Amino acid sequence: MTVVTRFAPSPTGYLHIGGARTALFSWLFARHHRGKFLLRIEDTDRARSTEAATAAILDGLSWLGLDWDGEAVSQFSRRERHAEVARALLAAGQAYHCYATSEELEAMREAQRAAGKPQRYDGRWRDRDPAEAPPGILPTIRLKAPQTGETVVEDRVQGRVTVANDQMDDMVLLRGDGTPTYMLSVVVDDHDFGITHIIRGDDHLTNTFRQTQLYRALDWDTPVFAHIPLIHGPDGKKLSKRHGALGVDAYRDMGYLPETLRNYLLRLGWAHGDDEIISTEQAIAWFDLDGVGRSPARLDFAKLDNLNGHYIREANDRRLTDLILPLIERLVERPVTETQHARLQAGMPGLKARAKTLVDLAASAKLYVQERPVEPDAKASAQLSAASLALLARWLERVSAGKSFTAEALEREARALSEAAGVKLGEIAQPLRAALTGSTISPPIFEVAANLGAEEVIARIHDRVKR
Repeated sequence: MTVVTRFAPSPTGYLHIGGARTALFSWLFARHHRGKFLLRIEDTDRARSTEAATAAILDGLSWLGLDWDGEAVSQFSRRERHAEVARALLAAGQAYHCYATSEELEAMREAQRAAGKPQRYDGRWRDRDPAEAPPGILPTIRLKAPQTGETVVEDRVQGRVTVANDQMDDMVLLRGDGTPTYMLSVVVDDHDFGITHIIRGDDHLTNTFRQTQLYRALDWDTPVFAHIPLIHGPDGKKLSKRHGALGVDAYRDMGYLPETLRNYLLRLGWAHGDDEIISTEQAIAWFDLDGVGRSPARLDFAKLDNLNGHYIREANDRRLTDLILPLIERLVERPVTETQHARLQAGMPGLKARAKTLVDLAASAKLYVQERPVEPDAKASAQLSAASLALLARWLERVSAGKSFTAEALEREARALSEAAGVKLGEIAQPLRAALTGSTISPPIFEVAANLGAEEVIARIHDRVKR
């Protein structure tokens, strides 16, 4: 059997973090078993579905590196097929026409509320003769669901779960206007596209009982279900925007790498021993549903930041330079020159050692693209006394006379000067940092100086000495 999974988001908003994890688990399961991962856009809610939301979902999945097999399918485009199945169930006696008006149904629910009973359809048209239907009513088609016994789901994560059939009602399959409902559309699409495993949040478990009844009424094979626990906030409560229930695009804007988010989402509810840093290749090799836990996972930004720092340090310098370039250009409000681009890439090993996000990285990299004169902040200004500037002038004379402008050569001259002048190395290094970067914080300053190049270093120091 070829494993076929799917991700089926509704295009009513962004690709949120929970949906991204569901997509990741489905993708990994399919890739692990050398199967197929399909994408279906559940756009039957025409009032809320938008092209912009669909584009955001596709963009988010692509950024995460979750490629799907074949074309993304629009559920709305298959509405005639869904209606055809509802009519076939009607003809087979597995469904019936319901002529109850919306006013009748509301009165029924109000009576149930008043009596303290569960609100569900009471089956008033289940065995009634359609000849009794009032004129002018467009009937719905309802599933003739079993009324006794249990519906059982053997879930790959939750285990065996059951519900008494008398706790469920006869759900609507086709509305009075002929449009199919979500429950019908999902089952028909999953069957027609040969979905073998459905991995989704455990908030869908109630839907699964109803959909299982529909599979059985149609005499179709039921897919394997795996309902994964939801993601909670750090406080253990349901994830909300204040916790970080944001779109994938927001995490990208906050400076997280896609490989970081893949790794982090993988570990939110799935484990492989004590392994925390797991490459995508390793995840594909290891992933299976047995590793999914039953308890809700908690979002932890500190862990996410630390993980992102790891992947930034592992990332290719050129790639990082290209990724932060738009961020830097927004910071300095102008294009970065070729010379500055080269400095950025040369300085990337020192810059990325301390960064937790690409936003951090861009902020610290700004020192390589600053235009002269570099204006020091308050703390840096305090380092630029007359005595300090005199030491910098002497250091500049020494390095200008040398043949090498490497970090090692620059530091060597600074050490020699500190001994000759009877001062500590920091009394040269800190003013140098202030003059070159305008700050008291930077990567190793002799490394920064070497990456800036002799001409720029001399010019930046002269700017300060001349004042």
